[in-house]
Amino acid sequence: MVKTKKIKVQTAGNCDIINITEQVSKVIGESDIANGTVTLFNIGSTAGITTTEYEPGLANYDIAAAFEKIAPKNGKYEHEKRWHDDNGHSHVQASLLGASLNVPVIDGQPALGTWQQIILVDFDTRPRTRTVICQIIGE
Repeated sequence: MVKTKKIKVQTAGNCDIINITEQVSKVIGESDIANGTVTLFNIGSTAGITTTEYEPGLANYDIAAAFEKIAPKNGKYEHEKRWHDDNGHSHVQASLLGASLNVPVIDGQPALGTWQQIILVDFDTRPRTRTVICQIIGE
């Protein structure tokens, strides 16, 4: 069986990190699929999805600081020259994180560790409404 749902998330941009674990768990619970996988896919090229321990040090500082070192906001990006905008770093950072995540579903729950949560990271330079596709496959 395959069930597909969308999760809408309001973000502030600028490496805003949103814990979407509860929304994903709800979608899985409503799917009537007990065992399988959930694929999460962010629509758009300036945000990504991963797992982490969602705690203030990581969510409010460490993750943003790491991405700033890799692809700094004040770097020079050909994307910005071409489109005359300010989010070249956002595209690079999102590409490095990735737009999708697969999580096993066991007994109707995402198989996550005790401190592991699913997060959406919005790297764009402005607030956005993000759409995450949740596709649950299983029985």
